[in-house]
Amino acid sequence: MDVSPLEIKFRKPCVQDGAGIWNLVRETEVLDLNSAYCYLMLGKYFPDTCLVAEYEQKIAGFVSAFLPPQNPEVVFVWQVAVAGSMRKKGLGTKLLKELLKRKACEKVRFLETTVTLSNVASQSLFCRLARNTRSHLEVTVCFSANLFPTKSNHETEFLFRIGPLQRELIK
Repeated sequence: MDVSPLEIKFRKPCVQDGAGIWNLVRETEVLDLNSAYCYLMLGKYFPDTCLVAEYEQKIAGFVSAFLPPQNPEVVFVWQVAVAGSMRKKGLGTKLLKELLKRKACEKVRFLETTVTLSNVASQSLFCRLARNTRSHLEVTVCFSANLFPTKSNHETEFLFRIGPLQRELIK
């Protein structure tokens, strides 16, 4: 069951959202939890390419992204977090589509992200976005496990590259 678009408010994050975003990411239990400082910085310095979804005046979802300076036709999605109570309702897809409709992303032709094999929900989300926008999906190794500190037990991160995006299908 999808969440009614009328019930969700999408907006730029601000510094005051940092703690709430940190808590949301922590509660997912699958995303790498960055420092609280990182989420404050995203709200302060990257609000045009990050997005908060509010439901009943609470942060229900968050996407962090940036435009790589060397390639402005790409938006790199760093994290997509959705509250447990809002999962399987289409909010992750809505967050990505809202991000792609933002002015900061108007020249974007490709979406890139990295996903581990164990993060099946994220794999499904990005495969669905590619399918819904009739865009090509290419998956390659981005950061192999041996690049991470040994004690981190971090899995290989696979690069998902979607595009060229069929912008007319992003509604």
